[in-house]
Amino acid sequence: MEAAQPGRGEELHSGPPVRPRVAATVIVLRDGDRGLELLLVQRNPASRFMGGAWVFPGGAVDPTDGEGEEGVRWAALRELAEETGLRVEAPDQLLPFSRWITPPEVSIRFDTWFFLTPAPHGAEPRVDGGECVDWRWSTPADALAAHRAGELELVFPTIKHLEQLSGFATANELIAYAFGQEIRTVTPRVVSDGEMSRIVLPGEPGYDARRA
Repeated sequence: MEAAQPGRGEELHSGPPVRPRVAATVIVLRDGDRGLELLLVQRNPASRFMGGAWVFPGGAVDPTDGEGEEGVRWAALRELAEETGLRVEAPDQLLPFSRWITPPEVSIRFDTWFFLTPAPHGAEPRVDGGECVDWRWSTPADALAAHRAGELELVFPTIKHLEQLSGFATANELIAYAFGQEIRTVTPRVVSDGEMSRIVLPGEPGYDARRA
């Protein structure tokens, strides 16, 4: 696995782990001329947390969204509408795909559910220029290639999802796979090698090492 540094705004700390805030992210799908395409939005470069990064639309759950899984789904719909102008009418149109929790070594933490949903027919994304400043449809492979070329700033969870999603040719193929998938929580860790820190996933070397 390619070593990854914690992203902007993901400051490390040595104290007890911070309780993660529940969040929701929506991976919007469509079939383009080159196959499966995903919607990415660029966070405002002035933002302290992940400023300038290209991510899937999403954000933290608010008390007004409700509690439990229903609250997470409503938060996903609200954030999608706020950040992209795309409106999905009902929470049951979101298909759970994965759940990631920010490493315990990071000071700003989220417990994030990732959902899949097809792009609303005929709708065109738009951003408000505040929280998000740009958007694009991209195949997973193209987004990863742009990142390697230094043209697209991506954070670790986005990279790992794009790598997984690159194995699907169409939106229907991905949705069919997700219907039969068991959601397992993924909690990466940050390990230090001298002055360098890198992110590792469960099962990778260094993951089970005790924190200093």
